[in-house]
Amino acid sequence: MSIENTPHRAVIATALLDWITAGRRDLPWRRVRTPYAVWISEIMLQQTQVASVVPYFERWMALFPGVQALAEAPLDAVLKAWEGLGYYARARNLHAAARRMAAQHGGEIPADREALLRLPGIGRYTVGAILSLAFGQPEPVLDGNVRRVLCRLHDIADDPRGPATERRLWELADALVKAAPSGQAGDLNEGLMELGALVCTPGAPDCAACPLAQWCLAHARGVETARPVKTSRKQTPHYDVTAALIQQDPDGRFLIVRRPPEGLLGGLWGFPGSAARGCPLADATTDALAICLADALRETLGIQVAVGEPLPAIRHAYTHFRITLHPYRCRLVDGDPQALGYPEVRWVSPAELEDYAFPVTDRKIARTLPGD
Repeated sequence: MSIENTPHRAVIATALLDWITAGRRDLPWRRVRTPYAVWISEIMLQQTQVASVVPYFERWMALFPGVQALAEAPLDAVLKAWEGLGYYARARNLHAAARRMAAQHGGEIPADREALLRLPGIGRYTVGAILSLAFGQPEPVLDGNVRRVLCRLHDIADDPRGPATERRLWELADALVKAAPSGQAGDLNEGLMELGALVCTPGAPDCAACPLAQWCLAHARGVETARPVKTSRKQTPHYDVTAALIQQDPDGRFLIVRRPPEGLLGGLWGFPGSAARGCPLADATTDALAICLADALRETLGIQVAVGEPLPAIRHAYTHFRITLHPYRCRLVDGDPQALGYPEVRWVSPAELEDYAFPVTDRKIARTLPGD
């Protein structure tokens, strides 16, 4: 019996709906399933664990309870609320999309596929989540959890990220959500995502607890742990980067810079230093890193510094690369900082550093400074 066999889709949908109804997790965005709450939670949950998202979601909803409040907020406040959650383009896109909704949709989230797709940061998955979860429309979703469930149900032995397989998975998700009773598309999609998160997990699926086990081809063939097919990963590159702690006498303020609006950490503040892709001269020796840092400050700020005491290095992993951040105390020797390579520069006291949205690495540095 296969899910691709049309008569059985409704049976499978019913089994999934019964399962999610009996035991869905109590999560804050599920208590009041408004379009705004669905949108915010789904964006936050991209590439981020549920446990990490919960406190951010609750704080966000208190600060920006609706589209209009988010649209009217300054970007700095939005980035500060997002600080530590990572993938900051998500926060910038939320802000831009809210402003467009305020201008074009009366401050409401449109219940229309094409209108949603024209908004920043909203793709096919997010459209499906909003339309099904918030509006009850039979639109499919396909995230990592759903992809894994479907690959196992159908014993798909092809690369799930390949274009042909991706199309097939979307078609399967679409067929299944359309088999749900009217108005229950959101519950069906939530069930698929929850099943992948709690039962049909990557390493050790709990097939004995799965409501769909009797229809699962991979389980029947004993290959569930081999699905989805894993593709070989390239070695993750590593970069040594630097940061300068330049303190102004006699008031003790530190120099911070705002990063350009686009890119990995776009719009965030931090300590000036070498580019995110590392130091061309650096081989992780103190001399090479100090030269790299001094050169970067001269090019981006028009200042000359004496690079002094190194502070403990900070290691951090991004999605596609890793860095080791080497902070140094520096003394301003010549020049006034100019925004040559940054949109904005500012001198702030140690206590004021907490008011700015920093990347995780720079925040760790800031919290070691006296007076912060």
